[in-house]
Amino acid sequence: MTRFKVIAVIFSVVLVAALAFAPAVKADEWNRKTTVTFSGPVEIPGVHLTGWGVLPAGTYVFKILDSLSDRHIVQIFNKDQTKIYATILAIPNYRLRATDKTVITFRERPAGQPEALRAWFYPGRNWGEEFVYPKAKAIVLAKETNMPVLFTPAETPVEVAEPIKSADAPVVVEMKRAPLMAIKPTGEEVAIAEVVTPPPVVTEAEVASLPQTASPLSLIALLGLLALVGASTLRLLVSKRLS
Repeated sequence: MTRFKVIAVIFSVVLVAALAFAPAVKADEWNRKTTVTFSGPVEIPGVHLTGWGVLPAGTYVFKILDSLSDRHIVQIFNKDQTKIYATILAIPNYRLRATDKTVITFRERPAGQPEALRAWFYPGRNWGEEFVYPKAKAIVLAKETNMPVLFTPAETPVEVAEPIKSADAPVVVEMKRAPLMAIKPTGEEVAIAEVVTPPPVVTEAEVASLPQTASPLSLIALLGLLALVGASTLRLLVSKRLS
């Protein structure tokens, strides 16, 4: 293979790689896919497969199924993402300092009982997902942990025989519009605003003033330009060689 053909092949491979890489980056950013390993059993809220209200120690994958402005739907998969164990309603909860690592918080319980899942914070974000429990379980957890717990009084199913795979599933639609409250250790029901700090509201003017961050599309455009320049250079070299 001549030197000119090698150059052409290199530019082509780089451009194809960029096109293949960009969608994956966007997908992971949107659904915030996160792999988590639990060293012990963990109790989870939401709608779960029969027999999976407590996850045994092991590795799991967290992903966003649907994202609205004031509530999100989170799903928990097995390590290989071939099985969905739970579909959970969550509320955005703000934290002052973002970290570069995934943070999972729990509600510590009496000895002999599994820790209860509380929140999930994705790396680099100031807000995470505060999970919502059924009312009966929330009352118990609030008393055991001496902390407020988010709950919904809506009568949604707790166990299902088949995993929920669509954001349009009736159970998910019900989650999106279910009333939400918080229960204090005293049993008092309060608005969630008293126990959860939502992400700051960003105005249109503030959005316009924010610096533009790099994106995969910018990378594709740059590599595409390099490919065109390379092709032009290659043609020029070939012309000089033939003249």
